Amino acid sequence: MIDLHCHMLPGIDDGAVDLKMALEMARIAVADGVHTVACTPHIYPGLYENNAMGIRRGVAELQGRLDARGIKLRLLAGADVHLEPGLCESIRRGRVPTLAGTRYLLLEPPHHVAPPRFEESVFELRAAGYVPVITHPERLTWIEQHYEMFKRLAENGVWMQLTAGSVAGHFGKQPRYWSERMLDEGHVHILASDGHHPERRPPVLSEGREAAARRVGEQEATHLVVTRPQGIIDNLPPEKLPPPPLPASKGKSTGSFWKRLIGAQ
Repeated sequence: MIDLHCHMLPGIDDGAVDLKMALEMARIAVADGVHTVACTPHIYPGLYENNAMGIRRGVAELQGRLDARGIKLRLLAGADVHLEPGLCESIRRGRVPTLAGTRYLLLEPPHHVAPPRFEESVFELRAAGYVPVITHPERLTWIEQHYEMFKRLAENGVWMQLTAGSVAGHFGKQPRYWSERMLDEGHVHILASDGHHPERRPPVLSEGREAAARRVGEQEATHLVVTRPQGIIDNLPPEKLPPPPLPASKGKSTGSFWKRLIGAQ
């Protein structure tokens, strides 16, 4: 399995606090069947002032520590990015990293407040050639009031990433409900651990994968943790990867909203 969202780099955000904890998280991931992890610390202006150069340096250093201890885990660089003015330019200039240098970008919405122009801002990233991957939408306190927006995004080229622990029920009833609904309706592209701590938020994918398999089947569960994550690493365009399965009663989306926006570019 491949985990494309983990806060494993020591001491640079609210994830691992030191090397000891980072190594423990790495061992947990390997024991769970994960062979590749994207280290994705927050980039949050005013709180976590990380940048691509520092993240890549941290990944290389931690990879060396893993290799020296025989921990068979491949690390990739990325970031859990918050929307800010000029984000596209920051990516182009190399200050903000995409996932493993690909067209795919982890984008974290604010947890409690729907930001103004969120949909338009995400579309601007998409129009610039990036594929935003929205992290843990199921855990946002405002998803109920804006669920139709997330559906539109998912149906028009924006990827959705659920936290495996949400699907497994570790974050409570509401995140589990939205996880299951999004899976059932075919709006989920990948699962990730969003690991922060070896005990409170361990980097574990298997429980979420198994819970997802009970709803969408074994093949789609494998797509969620292997096929599409590997496609991201290989920088394949989304259309070259298997789409989430549509419910039997649902026809194809016309995508008229996005077609109008694209036509206006």
